[in-house]
Amino acid sequence: MIKSLLERKIEKRSTQVQLQGRILFLTEDAALLCQQLEGKDLDPAAHYALRNDISTDEITPAYICYHYDEQIGQFVYVGLKCGEEFPIKRNDVKNGGFILSVSGKRRGKGSSREQSPYAEISAGIRCVIAENIERIYKQNCQNLGLLTSTDFDLIPRIARGEEIPLEEFTRGEDEITRQIIEYGGLFTFNVARLQGKATVPEIKTERRPMTLAEKIFARHFVVDLSKDRIGVEAVRPGDAGFVRTDIRFSHEYVTPMAAIFYEQLVGEEPVNDPSSIYFFQDHLTFLDDVMPPERKAMGLLDLAHDLIRKQEEFALKQGIRLHGALKDRKGSEAICHSLILQDYALPGQIIIGSDSHTPHAGAIGAVAFGVGTTDVFNSWITKDVRVRVPEQVRVRINGRRPDNITAKDFMLAILRTDFVRNGDAIGKIVEYTGEAVRDLNIDERATMTNMAAEVGAFTGIVAADEKTIEFLVERGLARDEAERLCEGMQSDEDAQYALTIDIDASELRPMIATPGDPGNGMFIDELKQEVKIDIAYGGSCTAGKKEDMDMYARVFRDALARGERVHPSVHCFIQFGSQEVRKYCEEQGYIDTFNEVGANIIEPSCGACINAGPGVSTLKEQVVISAQNRNFPGRSGPGQMYLASPLTVAASAVAGHIVEYTK
Repeated sequence: MIKSLLERKIEKRSTQVQLQGRILFLTEDAALLCQQLEGKDLDPAAHYALRNDISTDEITPAYICYHYDEQIGQFVYVGLKCGEEFPIKRNDVKNGGFILSVSGKRRGKGSSREQSPYAEISAGIRCVIAENIERIYKQNCQNLGLLTSTDFDLIPRIARGEEIPLEEFTRGEDEITRQIIEYGGLFTFNVARLQGKATVPEIKTERRPMTLAEKIFARHFVVDLSKDRIGVEAVRPGDAGFVRTDIRFSHEYVTPMAAIFYEQLVGEEPVNDPSSIYFFQDHLTFLDDVMPPERKAMGLLDLAHDLIRKQEEFALKQGIRLHGALKDRKGSEAICHSLILQDYALPGQIIIGSDSHTPHAGAIGAVAFGVGTTDVFNSWITKDVRVRVPEQVRVRINGRRPDNITAKDFMLAILRTDFVRNGDAIGKIVEYTGEAVRDLNIDERATMTNMAAEVGAFTGIVAADEKTIEFLVERGLARDEAERLCEGMQSDEDAQYALTIDIDASELRPMIATPGDPGNGMFIDELKQEVKIDIAYGGSCTAGKKEDMDMYARVFRDALARGERVHPSVHCFIQFGSQEVRKYCEEQGYIDTFNEVGANIIEPSCGACINAGPGVSTLKEQVVISAQNRNFPGRSGPGQMYLASPLTVAASAVAGHIVEYTK
């Protein structure tokens, strides 16, 4: 227990909220948006066509996140795209006097970056209202004290300057979230919790059939923080509290802000159990090569180097393992998600990470989910994280999978369902099951759990089975230990699900997602005209695994056997997810294949996926086909990005246009 926190004086915020300032409607119409920025207020009672699917990449583009102080407020919404325009410029929002920001469906989708609500707060925004709000973004807002609501009737009341009861913003929330909002943020609430002033309700759910995720939560719920009592008999959706984490990790985009919060609010005290915390330098290792000169002139490269330096200093001071950049060549040890699954994750664990793709480790039956900066730094104090047990959705994929259909095709099919596109999956746990899923190896299962982030889910999970045991044995565990860990790591037969989605794998054909959103899925054979490509990228945490490399090599070896190479008009990039994957490619002879076919080989890094490495587009006219997980506007450069499986990416690189892979 940190003594300084026990002595800190804390207070709740007022029970009445009065917001005085302007309202910013994030409209689809760029002209309407610009009118507001120029000083014209729109009618607060009118209905406007609001932007849906505003991602955190648009609220704070990746290059803006090199700022980790209040300066970031100058740049809020500069990545917001209306039609073909980016109407919001530096300081427009901050100088506009806006206190309320309004948008449509699925606000805050994508990355878990807490820089987004932090930038909004720093620009003067005190409340956001949207039709529905993504889970991590909403939790980050609550943790920082930014009010959120889906009640559009509040808009004219705020415009009139009414005093609004705080309970309007806590209605429907669980007891813990209500108190976090009342205390003005997670840290203040946690201090009250340590002092015994804030209450964590007891979980009284009686024994019941449970899903795998529910079983894991039940084992990890904190009963008494002061006495280190962990575990309850059973949980059900809606049960709320704190769960003890087994692994906490963060990368250089997030660690520095979390470290500053920790040092400012806690001081020089040691973190709780540094042996279960891991830091990664995996996002910015190639940034020097791809940052445009104008951004370097803005000092952004220096800021990025500051992020790296701050993480290194905090890791050294606290005795935390840092998986950093390579010493003998450019690149990193591994992408954080890749290494957590590869070396650390175990079935039945609770894993939190500073990235929305943390569910990657759910492939072996762990509950792994992304959290924001405030959750990360609070976990350094208490080793736990708040959770409201989500509802569960079962995605059951049966039937025989065609030879050219992959887990990525499964995900693109799921992402285009109305259930996902309407935001009905937000905050739920997706359990992937069915014979076609059981047929997948761990790498392909990781593609599916990883992309639970694109679904908007809390996390994705696959039950442990014999393939999980074999994976753990290959990793070095004794077989009896692997079997023990996997025992019982399946859902009960009569467990309850909010919904079951059935997909017949045998009816699927190779898919792509057209530019703008991963939910824009279509079968390749539905393209009305040939789509020529300029860049083909195979990599990222989603598609830089061993089995992904098998697929790239399979297509390229077929091409070489026909006397073909990467098309002369295409720049093709293959990027490893970890050094272990690189070693595997050396052993399999894949590196020779990649070189011979004309692909550019890249050391591990998040790289192109976040516009920070080779493989990004540099011109609006460029067309990219990528095996990564997201194609939000501007995320990986200004070009038009199509998402596809590793097979499709490699086949298209050879053909020069988007094609299916056929043997």
